[in-house]
Amino acid sequence: MTTIGFIGSGNIGGTVARLAVAAGYDVVLSNSRGPQTLKELVDELGPKASAGTSAEAAAAGDLVVVSIPLKAYRDVPVEPLAGKTVLDTNNYYTQRDGAFPELDAESTTSSELLQQHLTTSKIVKVFNNIYFEHLRALARPAGAADRSALAIAGDDAGAKGETTAFLDRIGYDTVDAGSLADGWRFQPGTPSYGFLYAGGIENFWESPGVPTEAAALRAKLAAAQR
Repeated sequence: MTTIGFIGSGNIGGTVARLAVAAGYDVVLSNSRGPQTLKELVDELGPKASAGTSAEAAAAGDLVVVSIPLKAYRDVPVEPLAGKTVLDTNNYYTQRDGAFPELDAESTTSSELLQQHLTTSKIVKVFNNIYFEHLRALARPAGAADRSALAIAGDDAGAKGETTAFLDRIGYDTVDAGSLADGWRFQPGTPSYGFLYAGGIENFWESPGVPTEAAALRAKLAAAQR
């Protein structure tokens, strides 16, 4: 696996792209405004980065990161993602996305909605519960004493294995939180969202980031309640 595609290249997408390039991957970036608007980021990332349309990024990626507002999930191209592992960074924010009755009723999760749209892809939920600046600051090489862990959720064991290997290369251990239906355990409002990587301070964006090992993350996932 050498190329990571990005559908959405904002705070989280752009940060994952930076970590991926630093780990030796090629990246193909896209957003809703067109490849020309990504020139500054591509220039920053260097020769291992390029920009294209969302369909081009989806087709180019061996692994593809979807990092767009939930309200736009139906815009993700289906055919070029067939058979691929897709990393879903999404969260449901009503103030941004509007109301999704099925999410309000807790009858499904945001990642399950994306899976229903991308029926031939393998969705893994990841990167949604960590502030983008902490994501960039806390990456550590394998074996580091202060290495942090990130949660994943998914229904395909192979896809979760691919995701775990990718996270390891970009600087993180992995905690398997279960199926896509279990993804609610690290959605907004749960103990493992945001604050965990800030040492628990309320304004987590004001923290430089606090390393969080797998055991601490597992405890917070287990403590989540609906």
